[in-house]
Amino acid sequence: MASHPGPVQTTVALDGDGACIARSRHLAVEFLGRVQAEHGVPVSARARDVVQLVVSELVTNARKYAPGPVTLDLRVVGATVDVVVWDSDPVLPVARAADPGRVGQHGLEIVMAVAEGFEVQREPVGKRITVRIALLDDPDAGLGTV
Repeated sequence: MASHPGPVQTTVALDGDGACIARSRHLAVEFLGRVQAEHGVPVSARARDVVQLVVSELVTNARKYAPGPVTLDLRVVGATVDVVVWDSDPVLPVARAADPGRVGQHGLEIVMAVAEGFEVQREPVGKRITVRIALLDDPDAGLGTV
């Protein structure tokens, strides 16, 4: 991976309106494109898709369950990207038991299935969810074809 002078990240406050979910997905794709173009960090197509999915699920849940604004932070950490979403609801999410008959409410299960790492922290106000996603399909492959 190409070296860069410091953390590569972007942060945006989302107002929680209906368009913030689509805006957050577009922001994630633009961020990964800049990371690749400006810093030479390889990003697989799968990583772009997974980051979009995770951003969409986390921002959707924040918009649905938390009053007020949402903060989305994307940052490259080594060969991974952290998707960090803060919202004002102090209730920590819990993955539900598998139920093939349940319609909907599978977002957290999906996020946890595609993540390299998943962490939830209660904050003085609200909570912060961090999901780590590999930038390459095989993180041990180095700078191979992406």
